[in-house]
Amino acid sequence: MGDMASLFGTGRFGQPSGQPSDQEEAADEAQEAADEAAEEVRLRLAVDGGDVEAMSVLGALLLRRGDFDGAESHLRAATAAGDRAAANNLGVLLHQRGYADEAAGWWRIAAVAGSAAAAHALGRHFRERGDEPAAEYWLCQSAEQGHVLGAYALADLLEHRGDDTGSERWMRAAAERGHREAAYRLARTLDRRAGRRDGGDGEAAALAADEAEQWYRQAAARGHRRGALHLGTILEKRGELKEAGRWYLTSAKDGEARAACALGFLLRDAGDTESAAVWWLRAAQDGDGNAANALGALHAERGETQTAERWYRAAMDAGDDNGAYNLGLLCAEQGRTTQAEQWYRRAAYAGHREASNALAILLLRAGDEAGAEPWFSKAAEAGSVDAAFNLGILHAGRSEERAALRWYERAAAAGHTEAALQVGMARLRGGDEREAERFLRCAAGGGSAEAAYRLATVLDARRPPAPAHELGEPAQEKSECEEWYERAASQGHRRAQVRVGMLAAARGDVVEAARWYREAAEAGSRNGAFNLGLLLAREGSEPEAVVWWRRAADAGHGRAARLRDALRQELSA
Repeated sequence: MGDMASLFGTGRFGQPSGQPSDQEEAADEAQEAADEAAEEVRLRLAVDGGDVEAMSVLGALLLRRGDFDGAESHLRAATAAGDRAAANNLGVLLHQRGYADEAAGWWRIAAVAGSAAAAHALGRHFRERGDEPAAEYWLCQSAEQGHVLGAYALADLLEHRGDDTGSERWMRAAAERGHREAAYRLARTLDRRAGRRDGGDGEAAALAADEAEQWYRQAAARGHRRGALHLGTILEKRGELKEAGRWYLTSAKDGEARAACALGFLLRDAGDTESAAVWWLRAAQDGDGNAANALGALHAERGETQTAERWYRAAMDAGDDNGAYNLGLLCAEQGRTTQAEQWYRRAAYAGHREASNALAILLLRAGDEAGAEPWFSKAAEAGSVDAAFNLGILHAGRSEERAALRWYERAAAAGHTEAALQVGMARLRGGDEREAERFLRCAAGGGSAEAAYRLATVLDARRPPAPAHELGEPAQEKSECEEWYERAASQGHRRAQVRVGMLAAARGDVVEAARWYREAAEAGSRNGAFNLGLLLAREGSEPEAVVWWRRAADAGHGRAARLRDALRQELSA
């Protein structure tokens, strides 16, 4: 695994390449200060000559610097001469000094004279006072003149009032003119639209998702840290980890804890747990509960249980219920059952479904079935597949077959392998072979050896009888049922191993038959031992056949006992 610096195109925790050095930044700042001083001298000379525009510009410069007294005299002089920019800036100055009503008067004068900036300020003034119709009027005046802040403020007002169409129009206008927060909020709107349409109009959803990504990219490129986080998430889901990591890094360096946490997981998955821990630590210290849980798990894996517990508690303090659940798991692993139950309950009462399931299992093991069932139900209703399966087991143990099947079906629909097996078995008992096959295929495909065996028996019963073959004849092509038997057999299923041996023997493959019989017999299968004895006896290895028949007979196989005794008599005669 290479250094993750190569993944993100930057030093491990330093600035990305291409950033100016501290000395270069200092030199640039000094030059800017010198240029501003020279400009101020030029403006003052122009003001002394009665230049109204120079008065307005000098007033704005002093306002930006915080020199309100120096700025006010120049702005009032320029305003008196009819300069609308000066009237707007005078309103800004008065607003900052706390004279909001007087500020609004000057903004109105400037807005009527055509100042888009003043119209924006006046609209904000009215919105702060709750006069939304007046706010909308002036913000609209500003937005229609192309003022980006006016467009954004108007979009925000319309969104607040529930006018989604108007809000999106002006949010898009602001975003197109470079407003990064507008770009981010437009992306979020499109993202939600794509989510709502998912499963419906797929093409429209895809278009909305693509456009959302473009606006996240615009926002991120303009320094919006949450835009960078969402862009990273999209790229990570698509498998573009290198670019995702760069955007997570950018967002994390700007102080976004969720990005630092996501970066940690990306680094961990790449094998760099040390760097992952650094970013998780940064995120956890900023209050990210997910990162605190990740740190807890990391220390738990290292056997540092006290440190793990401290981070799980930090996750709880951050409002993450996983912290209590993980503390429960930690205590359960250490045999501290009482403490485990305490933490599981805390998480379960907060709605943590897996904690509810774990609590129910803990209670069931303690013999409290009545106490366990409500927690299983709560977890299952919240979507826990394991809890649904466990409820099926609970009802089956009481011979409540219908209730058990209902929960097994629910778990199976969510992909639970063992639940699918149970549904398949129930369908077989009910005579619905086609439905049984469907569920057994799901369970077998999910890795259940018993399901693979049961599916093979269903398919085996359907196939026509194969022509008889003598041992040693060329093997025929394997059927699908034999492939399923073999899958179960390779997972250690003893009955499947015996059946694979029988099918191999029927094909004339003595070596293969003996191998599977022997594997089943050594695992304790009496039928495997019996069949292996038959095969050995046919091949002339009677003494070894007696050994395997003896083992089968000791396990209760009646025919093996008779053959064993008969062969003993023949061998001793």
